[in-house]
Amino acid sequence: MYTMDDLKTNRDAQITVGSIVFFLLAFPIYFGMAAGNADGSLGGGVADYQVNGEITYVQLDSGTEPIGDGDPWTDSFNTDAINNAEDLNIVGLRLSMSYGEDETGGEGPLCPGGSAAPDTIIGGASHLDFSASAEGQNNGGSGAHEVSAIWYNASMVGQVVSGLSMDEIKAQIDSMGAGLGDHTVSISVASQAGNEPSPTCSRSDGGETVDYTVELMVLDYTIAPYLDTSDI
Repeated sequence: MYTMDDLKTNRDAQITVGSIVFFLLAFPIYFGMAAGNADGSLGGGVADYQVNGEITYVQLDSGTEPIGDGDPWTDSFNTDAINNAEDLNIVGLRLSMSYGEDETGGEGPLCPGGSAAPDTIIGGASHLDFSASAEGQNNGGSGAHEVSAIWYNASMVGQVVSGLSMDEIKAQIDSMGAGLGDHTVSISVASQAGNEPSPTCSRSDGGETVDYTVELMVLDYTIAPYLDTSDI
């Protein structure tokens, strides 16, 4: 323990106390910067990083639409309808569809053996320059499928990423606000009438009724330095 007289006259005491004060001030600053680096806010250098993330969905709209054969239905939805949308990492748009069979005709004892024909339902989703489409069939009964347009590198999530910095990884999985604005979906139907063996019977199919749900895809992620413990 040094006295005030030691601090005034003893050079070794002055150096020791000065070093203690320096480390007491420097360590909190260093660890604060390290903590900021861990979530990528300050960016880390090129290294190996573990990237984890989870997709959640925020509904924009849902409903039921009767869609005629060859007469597509299209609608647009804006993120202004979502509270605090600017705080979300919106990385995709998903359209989910389900449908039955609206084919008519060919019923009754005088029309035996007929069957409905499968119809093709095509769904599309788009935002800015990103778009996707997918089709499904009701196979003469019912069916369901979905389509997603995404604008992030999904292959990075759940993986160890090497040769990039934290900021470079973040640029591929964070939309940086690009998910805001208008999102457009479309549904079209290519219907077919089924067969009927009796010449006095006929079938018709002018389209299908489609239930749909439109959702934003939101990615919450973490980026952390990867430590390989397999050899420990």
